[in-house]
Amino acid sequence: MDDQSSSFSPAASRDSSNLLAHEAAFALGQMQDAEAIPALESVLNDMSLHPIAAEALGAIGLAGNADILKKSLISDPAQEVRETCELALKRIEDLSNVDDESKSSSTEKSPYMSVDPAAPAAAFSSVHEMRQILLDETKGMYERYAALFALRNHGGEEAVSAIVDSLSAESALLRHEVAYVLGQLQNKAALATLSKILRDVNEHPMVRHEAAEALGSIADEQSIALLQEFSRDPEPIVSQSCEVALSMLEFENSGKSFEFFFTQDPLVH
Repeated sequence: MDDQSSSFSPAASRDSSNLLAHEAAFALGQMQDAEAIPALESVLNDMSLHPIAAEALGAIGLAGNADILKKSLISDPAQEVRETCELALKRIEDLSNVDDESKSSSTEKSPYMSVDPAAPAAAFSSVHEMRQILLDETKGMYERYAALFALRNHGGEEAVSAIVDSLSAESALLRHEVAYVLGQLQNKAALATLSKILRDVNEHPMVRHEAAEALGSIADEQSIALLQEFSRDPEPIVSQSCEVALSMLEFENSGKSFEFFFTQDPLVH
């Protein structure tokens, strides 16, 4: 681990701010640092905290993390945590089934420089086929995630349309990941649906949180006004996400280095 990564404290994953705790756990998973496993296990075992710890354990991808995830898969009452554990276990299983020579390609980061919870579906699958899988409520979560990331990587109007349509999925976990992907794509076709999600006080807070950050990444006048409005939302993870998105926009508009910004405050998920 280099000097920059070693300066990141796992203690942030237990911060009183749920948003910061969420982002800290996500960042630890993206770093794929085995030293973070005890801290992430502690977060996962605390049922008041966010399921992102399970995703981070899957991102690190070590076979030894499977026992930790299986325990929460059985015992955690929250559906989104159990679904995240299933995804993480499947990712670890897939990694264990490849040889050392091909493992580097299996763990290679996406075109968007993220360590994704699932490998994208085969490139030869058509957009129509991937859309059908993503929208099919009878399919397994890992298969739907694989379709989602394949559509993201494919790009284009038809693929973005399929991703936007999947924001009506039954799973809050999937809706949250879809909003995150739309933020990566920064496509204005998603603005109306993301705005609707942010406005919906009955939506799961983690979905509204991702919608807010996605709106910040797209950043037209209407979405900026909406972020300003909901920066006063009574749900802290939503209001703080709006504040972060607005701060990021202000920083970008200042003309400073985007990379420098993230070394100061890496709230990216």
